[in-house]
Amino acid sequence: MGGLLDILLFRWEVELPALSPTMQTGTIARWEKKEGDKINEGDLIAEVETDKATVGFELLEDCYLAKILVAEGTGVAVGSVICITVDSADLIPAFKDLTLDKLAASSAPSAAAPPPPTAVAPGSSLPPHMKVCLPALSPTMTMGTVQRWEKKVGEKLSEGDLLAEIETDKATIGFEVQEEGYLAKIMVSEGTRDVPLGAPLCIIVEKESDIAAFSDYVETAGADVSTPPPAPAPAPAPVVAPTPAAASPAHVAPATPRKGRVFASPLAKKLAAEKGIDLAQVSGSGPDGRVTRRDIETFVPPKAVPAVTPPSPASHAPTPAPGVAVPTGTFTDVPISNIRRVIAQRLMQSKQTIPHYYLSVDVNMDQVLELRTELNAEVKAQNIKLSVNDFIIKASSLACLKVPEANSQWLDSVIRQNHVVDVSVAVSTPNGLITPIVFNAHTKGLAAISSDVSALAAKARDGKLQPHEFQGGTFTISNLGMFGVKNFSAIINPPQACILAVGGSEKRLLPADNEKGFDVASMMSVTLSCDHRVVDGAVGAQWLAEFRKFLEKPVTMLL
Repeated sequence: MGGLLDILLFRWEVELPALSPTMQTGTIARWEKKEGDKINEGDLIAEVETDKATVGFELLEDCYLAKILVAEGTGVAVGSVICITVDSADLIPAFKDLTLDKLAASSAPSAAAPPPPTAVAPGSSLPPHMKVCLPALSPTMTMGTVQRWEKKVGEKLSEGDLLAEIETDKATIGFEVQEEGYLAKIMVSEGTRDVPLGAPLCIIVEKESDIAAFSDYVETAGADVSTPPPAPAPAPAPVVAPTPAAASPAHVAPATPRKGRVFASPLAKKLAAEKGIDLAQVSGSGPDGRVTRRDIETFVPPKAVPAVTPPSPASHAPTPAPGVAVPTGTFTDVPISNIRRVIAQRLMQSKQTIPHYYLSVDVNMDQVLELRTELNAEVKAQNIKLSVNDFIIKASSLACLKVPEANSQWLDSVIRQNHVVDVSVAVSTPNGLITPIVFNAHTKGLAAISSDVSALAAKARDGKLQPHEFQGGTFTISNLGMFGVKNFSAIINPPQACILAVGGSEKRLLPADNEKGFDVASMMSVTLSCDHRVVDGAVGAQWLAEFRKFLEKPVTMLL
């Protein structure tokens, strides 16, 4: 048994996260990886059927799939271990005969996913209550920010009520109450950033008379996350000393290095070597203190404080004139939101791992603009207003049916050609870019597409999108034409193979066989970014030809 325990130290128990705010259990619809497969950061390992939809489940670390513990079609509770991953392929055979029973008997305690809230009475002085902990509201979420509490202490709660809005790594999502009761204590105040999964958020009691018992309640276990961190202080103004004197240098003592072996993922080891970081100085956030890629990327080595040299009298700052605004510093540090951090990570991953190439064409939009005017006149009474983007979404989806290679996904071991076209539409929000999905766009009419896009864009800007509304998609469109952009190249959204960048329309002179020798047409420039692992140049050109044909003769979209 001791040998197995030693091996288990190098494993990672992958647990089923809550893939929707109301999810309690899930069903493994399909495993996308097999035992022994190499898994790269961001790879899809399984599709999980939740109470909302079937959602892809991604891993955040490079590893190997050593053992699948839950078979396809099996329903399991949130927080249950579904598979085992390891850092090295050499360790895979050790888990060949591992079962859930053996794991429970021999495994050392590991980081567990937050369990559903349960009634507890930790002390004799406290009445029965439920401690609500932060769940994983997206597959890749590791922490969250409490944006706003929708309920106040003392308010009655009913099942399904919106309790709080939580900013995850994907979007701001409403967190609903699963039980009836009264909100007795809020333990994490609004604006608190980087709250770890499983941290207590609030306390709910069954009886209104029990609320007063928690007025002075303080959580004793775990880190204190009840107060938001202070904002970065502005740069201090120079201080002029009346009598210059040399100051002895002050140093910040470096963190005490950890002793013994340091466990880290292969990617973390590689990044640490590239950046010259001593792994012993890095505090690991993974299971059993394992150092992850994120730990390396966010690591700040301790630095010595330089000696302070008093400025000479000649360096005195001029006295500002009365009534003139004086800046308090030379810059402003803007906190990085969870969404912005994930956008940065995913785009960097895309540019570093996907061999992009770009194809551009100009499209004559005269017939689309004419048809749009006619159709809008017909549906005006129904409060429907078709946009050019609706035509672009429809044409893109039909072109994907004609050229299925563009509607594919790179999954390392296979290239998946999708039989349905779910178009992700890039939407700019105050928190960053998000891509809500128009599902089955190839089967929908222009009015249905317009309605879907309007509703999804509004929910995205309000931070109300649910995970299943923006996770997935088979093809992406990014349109900056409304901002006067003529053309640009977009970054592919993995594991998709293509993204279409749409510029604005402009009047141009075109050669023509008429008396004037030219015509004036509205031309739109588009650029298709392709993953060369999936889509060859000729195939990308074929897709653009089909897309162009549908827009230049929009009546063909009816065939």
